[in-house]
Amino acid sequence: MPGGRITQQERQRIASGLADGLAYAEIARRLDRPTSTVTREVMRNGGPTTYRPEPAHRAAERRARRRKRIAPLVDEAPVQPYGRDAEAVQAFEEMYATAMMASGMPLMMARVLTSLTLADSGTLTAQELARRLQVSPASVSKAIAFLDDQGMVRRERDERRRERYTVDDEIWYRSMMVSVRSTAELVEITRQGVGVLGPGTPAAARLEGVARFLDFVAEAIARAAEQARDILRTSPGPGASPEVAEGPPGVAPEAAKGPTGPPPS
Repeated sequence: MPGGRITQQERQRIASGLADGLAYAEIARRLDRPTSTVTREVMRNGGPTTYRPEPAHRAAERRARRRKRIAPLVDEAPVQPYGRDAEAVQAFEEMYATAMMASGMPLMMARVLTSLTLADSGTLTAQELARRLQVSPASVSKAIAFLDDQGMVRRERDERRRERYTVDDEIWYRSMMVSVRSTAELVEITRQGVGVLGPGTPAAARLEGVARFLDFVAEAIARAAEQARDILRTSPGPGASPEVAEGPPGVAPEAAKGPTGPPPS
């Protein structure tokens, strides 16, 4: 298995593999590289849909020059607690961040949220995040501002007056509710357009349909999030494999699924 940095030719082959729809593991097998190496390379450079070999190679050269000027901030695979496989944890962290990016989250925000989520403490300082991700504090600050707006992190001060960024059991609930409020605002604006375009006109009818759809979806998400909130606070027993369809404790399966009929007229 070859070692050392990824070459420009290998980056070209990674890009070709992504274009052909190959999985990271298959691309890595063809390069005789660990899957985690390919995953990290793609995730660092925009994700599978925007990866380009030339910009990726230039970025790698810039990182290499920076490492020559300063001592490395973190090990490639830091020692993990609980006897975890360090390389497996690192590969999973990168795949998790890539999945968040695929759902629409920007790269740095996905990396920061992933680091916080996978830290056993659930809390890190800006300096700790910068060291873990090998990025500037300014990049961390920008990502935190975005995540804070989405209700996905909390800012706290520790005993040394350092600002810490924390994720807790309810970050996804709060994020869902932020999305619901944003959707409700969009519904209100959309219905204003119905009046502007004239009720009964084709464009107004289209807008009214959009407003009804979004209103129904937002209400369903809010209701489901409230019903499922207790799941976030519940630790499954040893060996338990809770079924999502069962819903949170005390909520009937039908209720946990949310509305099943058509949107109200």
